[in-house]
Amino acid sequence: MRKDGPPVTIAAALACCLLAANPSAPSAETGPPPIPREFRAAWVATVANIDWPSRPGLPAEAQKQEAIAILDRCAESNLNAVILQVRPAADALYESKLEPWSYYLTGAQGKAPSPAYDPLHFWVDEAHKRGLQLHAWFNPFRAKQSGAKYEDAPNHVSKTHPERVREYGGMLWMDPGDPASRAQTLEVVLDVVRRYDVDGIHLDDYFYPYPVADPNTKAEIDFPDDASWSREHEGDDPKARADWRRENISRMVRELYEGIKKTKPHVMFGVSPFGIPRPGKPKGVVGFDQYAKLYADTETWLQEGWCDYWTPQLYWKVDAPGQPYRPLLEYWISINQQKRHVWPGLSISRIGRGDTGYAPEEIFRQIEIMRETPGADGVVLFSMKVLSENRRGLATSLAEGLFKEPALVPASPWLDDKAPAAPKLKADKAGRIAVEPGAKEGPGWWVIQARRGDAWTTQVIPGVAKLIDLGPEAADEASVFRISRTGIAGPSASLTLKDASATP
Repeated sequence: MRKDGPPVTIAAALACCLLAANPSAPSAETGPPPIPREFRAAWVATVANIDWPSRPGLPAEAQKQEAIAILDRCAESNLNAVILQVRPAADALYESKLEPWSYYLTGAQGKAPSPAYDPLHFWVDEAHKRGLQLHAWFNPFRAKQSGAKYEDAPNHVSKTHPERVREYGGMLWMDPGDPASRAQTLEVVLDVVRRYDVDGIHLDDYFYPYPVADPNTKAEIDFPDDASWSREHEGDDPKARADWRRENISRMVRELYEGIKKTKPHVMFGVSPFGIPRPGKPKGVVGFDQYAKLYADTETWLQEGWCDYWTPQLYWKVDAPGQPYRPLLEYWISINQQKRHVWPGLSISRIGRGDTGYAPEEIFRQIEIMRETPGADGVVLFSMKVLSENRRGLATSLAEGLFKEPALVPASPWLDDKAPAAPKLKADKAGRIAVEPGAKEGPGWWVIQARRGDAWTTQVIPGVAKLIDLGPEAADEASVFRISRTGIAGPSASLTLKDASATP
């Protein structure tokens, strides 16, 4: 794992890191205002170059500039996390000895970026500078996207272990029924957890593939896993095979969760399943059955607590007759027996799509309903491209409206509930603050609230920082506290900058 660098000075140029004025802030006499807790993230999809990079083979410097523009937009919009797809097709958008460089990055699978750099290290470092969490998003079994024309690299699983790979619907898929496929995915994920300072690991809704139909008969084509099924079973009982497939996926999810916690307990594990648990759950809901078709027993995963956050893809309108937003959200919360975070996924990509598209107000209402619903404390937006384009003014509207005030990522006390100690503060003549964490504090985040007159601003910066620059405008007072990697806040220390006296 790469070590943290030397002490960091956060320059005024980065003062936008989760920074916002609070127009209704308390006065100087009442102290800094409370900061809300709410997860606000966007998915950054790399498959088919949906969000980043803009095309395969983009020069490395241009890739970096696009990434910085995305992260700046997130910070300006008062998001606090990014979910970056790093393994779209048994490949890697980072330096890996286990799987080849992604075609979507360099234009040729297996080809490294030139000049050489590690995109995931870059994204983690730049996200953290801006007070953003970085979650690494993996597709567990897809080996090649439908329609992809590139040549597979010699070290791709389709070449090194063709016995693990199946062709289905124009795609290549690692067979979840093969223990070696599941072991490969587990090894790849834990390799990233060990070597990178990511804040979370994320899976989407692709487990077994979405079913396809025979173009001639229109009958659904079954996934071709006879070889792996027959290694352990005799006969062909469809019900038994369906149960076996579900157990394959459940075993993988459970082992991923347990493996992440053994490696780095603070790293969150999140799943973003299809939004409907099953037709009829809750009553009146109709639609695709992921339990029967993707072999994803998602209700059990949530009930057992094999995740730290749950992001069901609630991509329908609030008043959709067969997929009503509020009842679906409430149902997922009702089965959340282990009290994990519930952060619904919202489809901002549907904004502006003609007569069938969404107006921005649809997304605003979905966020408002989330806030009205006990047990939900965040949202994830698909996908980043819409925010980057500021389509229909969405990014601006969020920054000036529902996301006007910054928010901290909600705490996860089941991972570690130890609160950091109060820091020691000292100001220099330039108005900067030297900050020293309490004894034996692990990595975390600094939260700085600065007062100018009666107005307070808030920023979040990496806990490795030793010197805090409050920006070009002099502040009257600052309050600083530390947040652990699991979101637990410690006591604050305050500093009146006129006499630079610290009071923990």
